[in-house]
Formats: sequence, structure tokens, C-alpha cells
Amino acid sequence: MVVRDVSSGGSIVAEDPTERLRGICMGLPGAHEKPFGGHEAPAWRVRDKMFVMVSTGDGRISFWCKGAPGAQDVLVDGDPQRFFVPPYVGHKGWIGVRLDVDGVNWGLIEELVRDSYVMTAPTKLAAQMEGAK
Repeated sequence: MVVRDVSSGGSIVAEDPTERLRGICMGLPGAHEKPFGGHEAPAWRVRDKMFVMVSTGDGRISFWCKGAPGAQDVLVDGDPQRFFVPPYVGHKGWIGVRLDVDGVNWGLIEELVRDSYVMTAPTKLAAQMEGAK
């Protein structure tokens, strides 16, 4: 969802980061949205296996995704204001990404989401990623 300010000639004021994340996730082959457990925050799955989940439990908006080996350490150590080790799944290499910070790098977010998807999806669906770029 893009919010426009009519008084400023319709310029973009803010973009809902969850909607932008939803667009990235839903653009992947076989992806579907299904909240995790009894939570209301969105989560995205492929063949009912979760690859991204939104978190707002700490009063901030972030998402968690699977990380390639070593990625969590590099990202969290390099920019702890944007990246964190999420509870419950962090010990398995998942990466927490804050979306309520200035200068969100959506190119990097798309790369992280795609990596998480490829680590989760069945081989045949993951192979379709070349066509989903």
C-alpha cells in the first residue's frame, strides 16, 4: 500500500513495508500466505513450509527468514540496527530484518527472501527461480 499526500501533488509519503514484502514473497513460484499458528501477522510458505514471517511482537516491524550458512553472523555483526538474531529460530540461522529503520535496502531484502525461498522450496519449484527474476 502506497500512501499519497494529495496536498503535495500526490507525491509518495510512505509505503507499507508489509505490503512491499508481500509483493516480493507472492511473486515466487508456489508461494502462499498463511499466518503462523494463532498469530495474525502474515507469513509466507511454499508447500506449507514457512520461508518468511512478519513480526510485530516487540512493537517494531520486522521479518524473519532463513539465512544461508554464515549470513546471519555477517549481517548482524555488520549492521545490528537493521539485522538481529530472532528468538526461537535464530539458533537455526534465521535472520531478523527490521523494516522500521531509515534507508531500507529493498534489493538486499529481495535477495534474502529469495535465498530463504530456495532453501525451503522443493527442488523443482526452486529451479523456477530463474524465470521469477
